[in-house]
This record gives sequence, structure tokens and C-alpha cells, in this order.
Amino acid sequence: MPVLDDVPLDVAVVLGATTMPIHQLLRMGRGAVIELDQNEDEDVLILANNLPVAKGTVSVNGSRIAIEIRELLRKPAPMAEI
Repeated sequence: MPVLDDVPLDVAVVLGATTMPIHQLLRMGRGAVIELDQNEDEDVLILANNLPVAKGTVSVNGSRIAIEIRELLRKPAPMAEI
């Protein structure tokens, strides 16, 4: 579909999340480690334009990181207005 070739799409992969006080974040320096709420073998969330579209697993091959798509997520049905 040549029409879609020029449509911009931001793709992001969410490796995990955490919550911390702002003062702790501000004290962090180079080399600091932020622990996430996810293990290395758990699926990651793949976002397209900030909307979840798939889940996948992280794969490391030498110095390259890749994401293998394991599951496509369905678009949620719109909520009916009352």
C-alpha cells in the first residue's frame, strides 16, 4: 500500500516500570540502576503511537537487541455513551 509509506509511526517497547520519589530520581547519577517491576523472561509491551498493539520477548544477539512478537493485541471496543 504505497499510500501508507509516508505515514509516521512511533514504535516503543516497554521493558517495565517502577515508582520512586522524585528526590531519589534527582540524586541518581551516571551508572545508577533503576529496578523495574518485570523479569527478563517476561513479555514486553509494544506500543504504536502510544497505544498497545502487541507483546513480545527480548532477544540479544551480540550487540543487537531485537523484539520477537508473540501476541497481537486486539483494539478494545469503544465504551457506549449513556
